[in-house]
Amino acid sequence: MSAATTRSRTARTPAPDRLCAEAVDLARAAAEEAAAPGVVGEHVALVSEGDRVVTHYFESKEPGYRGWRWAVTVARASRAKNVTLDETVLLPGSDAVLAPEWVPWSERLRPGDMGPGDLLPTEAEDPRLEPGWTGEDEPLPNSAVSEEMAEIADAEDAELTTLPGTSRGSITSVAEELGARRARVLSRYGLGIAADRWDEEFGARTPMAQAAPASCVSCAFLVPIAGSLRQAFGVCANEFAPADGRVVSLSYGCGGHSEAAVMPQPPKPAPHALDTMRVDDYPLRPADDSGSVPSQPDGSTEDLGHS
Repeated sequence: MSAATTRSRTARTPAPDRLCAEAVDLARAAAEEAAAPGVVGEHVALVSEGDRVVTHYFESKEPGYRGWRWAVTVARASRAKNVTLDETVLLPGSDAVLAPEWVPWSERLRPGDMGPGDLLPTEAEDPRLEPGWTGEDEPLPNSAVSEEMAEIADAEDAELTTLPGTSRGSITSVAEELGARRARVLSRYGLGIAADRWDEEFGARTPMAQAAPASCVSCAFLVPIAGSLRQAFGVCANEFAPADGRVVSLSYGCGGHSEAAVMPQPPKPAPHALDTMRVDDYPLRPADDSGSVPSQPDGSTEDLGHS
């Protein structure tokens, strides 16, 4: 017998054991014992799992488990005539209704999901963060290294303070900006994704900014922020603006701009004035004594009629 023939016979599934295949009543009794009464349906199939190991499948009538099946595995020892029970489990079929695939909490979390008392731990290798300066690695005060480092630091500070507009106070502020006394600070990647997120919500491409009379960079309600992001963002302090208390892009804008032109009020028409309430009579023919009717001598009309 060749090795290929041996591998092919080993790979194919053996035929179901006759005694295990006939143990349908044993499998049903085990399924009914594990399930609620009346939820085990008809026997639908059996599958050979190996030598003298067979799994029987029964229809499940459990509400909410459409397409699921009770699987009962039975086995028989070599040269034994008694079939024993291995396990009973409820398994989904090909058309079963399944729950959505499980997603880790770190991927399910969305902005606004945190509530009072919730904790959001950050990973040690979070790409949004990078190590800051805390002073923990500073040598002891009585060590020779610390004195040497102090002298070098004083020399560097003295050299820097000779530049125009530079003082020791400004150097300290720069150190604070770089994350002094913080274990980790925002990395370039963390700053970038924050800027993209803020610009998407309150940026120049939003419909509100497109219809605004001017951008936030010239608005008096814009409060500058610290750090490198101040070059592109600030905080809105207009209580009537849609972005009040939110970080906005300098290119964002709304109708609440401090220098927005005030629309002039249309002039109101003057009220109609009535100078009298009496009715004037206008005769169709002028009166004889009005002076508008010429006086004619007697018989003039008759003379005109006979002419």
